[in-house]
Amino acid sequence: MEVVPAVMAKDHRLSVRMIAEEAVNHAFYKDILERLQKRVQRVRRDIADNWVLHHDNAPAHTALSIREFLAKKNIPVLPHPPYSPDLAPCDFYLYTKLKSKLKDHHFGTMENIQKIVTGKLHTLTENDLQYCFDQWKKRWNHCITSQG
Repeated sequence: MEVVPAVMAKDHRLSVRMIAEEAVNHAFYKDILERLQKRVQRVRRDIADNWVLHHDNAPAHTALSIREFLAKKNIPVLPHPPYSPDLAPCDFYLYTKLKSKLKDHHFGTMENIQKIVTGKLHTLTENDLQYCFDQWKKRWNHCITSQG
């Protein structure tokens, strides 16, 4: 995550999305996937052998090392159509929800940003996540029925 302070030094008005695009590379994403897989195995044993990953087509998600890792770990991936932010929960739900809560705040440091964003993420309820999942299913169904 050393890249984030460097990015912030360039322009303190950067959005969370802009920081994420600069800071999340394939190595960082692979670390996240490894932790996710372990957590699913530990916390959700009922689906540990039967879950599907959905991510968009960001470069970190489609890197060869990531595709090899997912294949090696037998983690199936739901294909994501290119240029379809309307099908990515982070784009259609999470970023919007976070952006409205963080708007017009000045954080000063990366630690403050991480603290505030983490705090806001922890305020999401099970109902919030269920609503997001339901919207995701509706959007995919609409995409399928309209043939793209």
